[in-house]
Amino acid sequence: MKILVSGSTGLVGTALFDGLQRAGHTVCRLVRPDTSSEGIRGSHGFDVNWNPVSGELGGAAVGADAVVNLGGAPIADKRWTPERKQLLRASRVDTTRALVNALARMAARPRVLVSASAIGYYGSRGEELLTEESQSGSDFLSEIAREWEAEAVKAETLGIRVVRARFGVILAKHGGALPKMLTPFRLGVGGRLGSGQQWMSWITLEDVVGTLRFVLENGAARGAFNFVSPEPVRNADFTRALAKALHRPALFPAPAFALRLALGEMADALLLSSQRVVPTQLDKLGYRYLHPNLPAALTAVLA
Repeated sequence: MKILVSGSTGLVGTALFDGLQRAGHTVCRLVRPDTSSEGIRGSHGFDVNWNPVSGELGGAAVGADAVVNLGGAPIADKRWTPERKQLLRASRVDTTRALVNALARMAARPRVLVSASAIGYYGSRGEELLTEESQSGSDFLSEIAREWEAEAVKAETLGIRVVRARFGVILAKHGGALPKMLTPFRLGVGGRLGSGQQWMSWITLEDVVGTLRFVLENGAARGAFNFVSPEPVRNADFTRALAKALHRPALFPAPAFALRLALGEMADALLLSSQRVVPTQLDKLGYRYLHPNLPAALTAVLA
């Protein structure tokens, strides 16, 4: 397939780009006009001009079979000021709206759109087992995810198959949440977050690429998909598994009040929330995980 990818320079986009190429697909990065060489084929495929503000999509997009929409400002890089919250929302919701509008103007439209979302869609739900059918939450991340997905779903009216990819915590050695977790453990001061009883739903970067390929290539995949491993764990269990993988102790818990003092609203949304999410739709379609088990997954990622 010829596949257009937005957000191709991020953690997932970079890995997906390489994975799709190895699988024999032609991969085209959607990049801003001032950074691209549109239509010039290189070792990576093509660059395609994409201006998310004006909604202009370059002519090199013609003939695309699929689009993977991964754009969005990093959630955890900065404290959530009102200005930062607006950027987080606009970089997801407004950009997806512009992309779908651009697809609508194409004479020959792609067959499938895979659009990123997150399990933040569900909010903090304690012990509740969450499937793709579970209701959305009511916090800031839930609101963004609902609006984000609503814009992607509009592509269905264009005859495009839409998959909404609700990513869990992505485990990768050189990006995402894991490297930030590693430092205190390597210094011997790691520990659980808050009570440690909150559920964490995780997935390795390798399985993220695998699941994205799976839904792109499987015509039966449509609607919401939880991109998580089949074995969510409590934070305390994650902490013990990570400490064991690093051969370090896990004796210094981070109290909830200290996390809230340091990070504000982000602490509850990203570190203390409990999301026990399972991949019902991926299981139903028969995706076979490379790393379904946390200890083995951490060993593979940290190798």
